[in-house]
Formats: sequence, structure tokens, C-alpha cells
Amino acid sequence: MRTLREAGVIKREVAILDPKSLGLGITAIVSVELERDRLDQIDAFKRKAREDRQVTHFYCIAGEADFILVVMAKDIAGYEAFTHRFFFADKNVRKFRTSIVVSTEKATSEFPIS
Repeated sequence: MRTLREAGVIKREVAILDPKSLGLGITAIVSVELERDRLDQIDAFKRKAREDRQVTHFYCIAGEADFILVVMAKDIAGYEAFTHRFFFADKNVRKFRTSIVVSTEKATSEFPIS
């Protein structure tokens, strides 16, 4: 019987760090709508989001928005700088909506497997 590692189920092992201890006081959940549905522009946005260190989670979704991002920042000024650099400077971003996390009640990387 193969182990999860041998089967390729385990992609990598990581440590779960405390954001506040690292000076990251802001977690933002951001929904993004793009202006156009051209494949090259979608790919460019995906690449930009995957490469940005402040984006910790990035999902392509079905629904009202095109993407959901989880963004970490030192403080609200740091998040504002991120929005100017990441969203306002991108002509393909039609709209983005931000929800700031007030408290984290549960955050896990565990999967519900038996």
C-alpha cells in the first residue's frame, strides 16, 4: 500500500505561522470582476495574482465575481498601497470589493478526510 506521499497526495509540508506575530495585522477577502473576458488578459491577471506575495489564496470562481483573493498586509495603509498597485493600476479590473477580517474564528489547511 502506497503512502500519501508516494501517491503524490501530499504536495508539500508547511508551517502555520501567526500573522500578527509577523506584523501582518490586516487580512482582506477581495472579490474581483474583470473588464473583459479575453483569455490573454485573464491569464495575465492569474499570473500576477499567483506571483504576488501579499496574495495568500487565489480562487477562480463561478458567480457574481471572477476571482476571490485573500490578501495580507501590515496595516490598512499597506492594504491601500496594495489596491493601488494591484487593482487600480490594472485597466482590466472592472470592480473589486473588499471585506476586512475582524477576527479569525477558524482557519485550517486540514481536509475533512477519515
